[in-house]
Amino acid sequence: MKNNLKGWLYLLPAILFLGIFMFYPLVDVLIYSFEENYNFASQTYTGVGGFNYSFVLHDPYFIQALKNTFIIVIITVPLSTILALVISLGLSKIKFLRNLYQTIYFLPYVTNTLAVGLVFMILFKKTAYSDGLVNLLINAFGGESVDFIDGPYWAKMFVMCFYTIWIVLPFKILILTGALASVNKDYYKAAKVDGTSSSRIFFKITLPLISPMIFYLVITGFIGAFKAYSDEVALFGTDLNAAGMNTIVGYVYDMLYGDSGGYPSYAAAAALILFAIVFTITVINLLISNKTKVTA
Repeated sequence: MKNNLKGWLYLLPAILFLGIFMFYPLVDVLIYSFEENYNFASQTYTGVGGFNYSFVLHDPYFIQALKNTFIIVIITVPLSTILALVISLGLSKIKFLRNLYQTIYFLPYVTNTLAVGLVFMILFKKTAYSDGLVNLLINAFGGESVDFIDGPYWAKMFVMCFYTIWIVLPFKILILTGALASVNKDYYKAAKVDGTSSSRIFFKITLPLISPMIFYLVITGFIGAFKAYSDEVALFGTDLNAAGMNTIVGYVYDMLYGDSGGYPSYAAAAALILFAIVFTITVINLLISNKTKVTA
């Protein structure tokens, strides 16, 4: 009994911290989301119900933000994970330059997001003086210039996905390189003695053993992609609705502080919709991960 009490006393600071800064705000946001026409200054509202959710789900700006967010998630999470795995496999075979390449690949991760976004703008944005380096390369191969920043939707989404993959790739490479290095080499030696092909070794030994890390990166990748906002601002500026490139987090921010700000109830409803989406996808990923482990 004394040991249990001592344990709870050790946990008390963490419990208080989580309660004050995580659970209380979540409950508070839940309450706001059902208070209709809530006024933050006077702390008053006109009624209680689901109107805020109905408004958000029928708001064209939210629908566009939802569409953008899902496109970013669906494209960038699988592609970045696969690319990171391929690069990590390559690095694991380059013994003498592994540390150098790991450092080079990790540099974008420690670089300021807005600074990287500025570089991408210089590469892709058309100006009065230049069409940008990427368009110069396209022209060199006989193609026509494309305005990737202020042009068609598909071009802006291409830059957004390319930029997102570039940003998240270093962290995934670092994690997967470490996972590959931790695989017991005895498995590889035994497989080579049996004359097993490289592809079979990868799918039967390497992939199952590093699958926990892959699922971890997929789950965190989904969560990170659904929370995307600063990347879009770095490329397209603060008026993301005008650019047609807003995300769910950007929509929440606009409802609180943007030009259309002053609607905390709508922001709370949108935030909880985002929470429900992320929570559902995370649970599905965890179930798939556990099922895969049992099968293996």
